[in-house]
Amino acid sequence: MSNLTSTSGEVSASSGTRIKTGTLSPQQSFASTSQASPPKKKRSLAGNPDAEVIALSPKTLLATNRFICEICNKGFQRDQNLQLHRRGHNLPWKLKQRTNKEMRKKVYVCPETTCVHHDPSRALGDLTGIKKHFCRKHGEKKWKCEKCSKRYAVQSDWKAHSKICGTREYRCDCGTLFSR
Repeated sequence: MSNLTSTSGEVSASSGTRIKTGTLSPQQSFASTSQASPPKKKRSLAGNPDAEVIALSPKTLLATNRFICEICNKGFQRDQNLQLHRRGHNLPWKLKQRTNKEMRKKVYVCPETTCVHHDPSRALGDLTGIKKHFCRKHGEKKWKCEKCSKRYAVQSDWKAHSKICGTREYRCDCGTLFSR
């Protein structure tokens, strides 16, 4: 069943019933009248002027172990994991407590100067997002699909593709069979 909205704010359903819904903004989705879907999580708006802009080098961005133990040289991806490890050496350690009052929103810019996400107003809102963006757009495509030879720079993208590759087939009017 498809819903269309006119400028008056009425939704016309294919059943011919008209329902008054009010004015819809361009960012609102067309809500189904029979079932309410959960609100879609909005992407964090990185253009926040109060946000702390963080620019990491490509080497730092792609580093797997950014936090190193000074005793045994073991590396960790997160500072909190290093702090927990330090307990084993009987060293002083402190886990950071998150408080909303002193936390400043962080945004991350792409290290590639020609990229649109290098501009602080187009920065991405989380570290994982900027890592995946940098790999997808500017990195080496290390993973290759065995079925269709398509290459991926992010392992999770390759895994998701591998699960569905070749599962859907489309037959053209001319008789040619295509698969995804």
